[in-house]
Amino acid sequence: MRAFMVMVLVATPSVLLPGVTADGQQMVALVALFLGILTFVEYNATYPGMIEFRDAPPFNRTRFLMLLSMVFFLSIMARGGADPSTLARLFEALGILIGQSLDFPYSPVRLVTLTLADTSTPAHVIAVRSAAGVAYFISLITLAIFALLLRIDNWPTKNGAFNVWTNLPTFDPTVGGDVVARLERDARFNLALGFLLPFLIPAVVKLGGMGMGSLDLYYAPTRVWVMALWAFLPASLFMRGIAMTRIARIIREKRERNAAAIPCDIAA
Repeated sequence: MRAFMVMVLVATPSVLLPGVTADGQQMVALVALFLGILTFVEYNATYPGMIEFRDAPPFNRTRFLMLLSMVFFLSIMARGGADPSTLARLFEALGILIGQSLDFPYSPVRLVTLTLADTSTPAHVIAVRSAAGVAYFISLITLAIFALLLRIDNWPTKNGAFNVWTNLPTFDPTVGGDVVARLERDARFNLALGFLLPFLIPAVVKLGGMGMGSLDLYYAPTRVWVMALWAFLPASLFMRGIAMTRIARIIREKRERNAAAIPCDIAA
């Protein structure tokens, strides 16, 4: 089911958006098949691979639903230009409203619009601003829901003992000092990077002289994926930082309980 849902995610823009060429559909099908197989292998393997928190739901489920919501919403919005159905018009109107609300000075959405070429048409600027606003808004809502879920479900202890090896395959607890200090350091780095990336990516693109126009954001599938990944990657890093902070706190609390129990055992 996980592999199938990943394939659905990858294929969503090419299915919903008109004008995708046959070669483009074949490429999307190939990428969807590859990612589906990778997901199937990762979740059925005994030893850890590349996917983090695979045994600690709902971390990955929340991230997946966030990206799926972004891709679906942006695809329906982009479909309004070629197939102006009632649903597409509704999503487009909501996207314009959200984009305008988040388009204030020094906001990530404003920085994205500033990277566009001076020759961009007003309609194109509105489309990019709406896509950026919706994607960023969904990421903020998802972060709030994720933080609430952690508190309500007592994550990750609700799912049993947390295995650092399988859930954090890139983190080696046996190397480099105290585990809690390393977890907190990595958590702070992820939180800072997750907060700064929505601002840094447009700034780097603008200073590099590339401009978002070089990515052909006039092509709807490209615009969908670029805006979705621009908002998803920082939110994913932010979620990882929150999760690692909570794991570090759990380990510290367990150490304190064990330290408090030792004098009692000696006295007995």
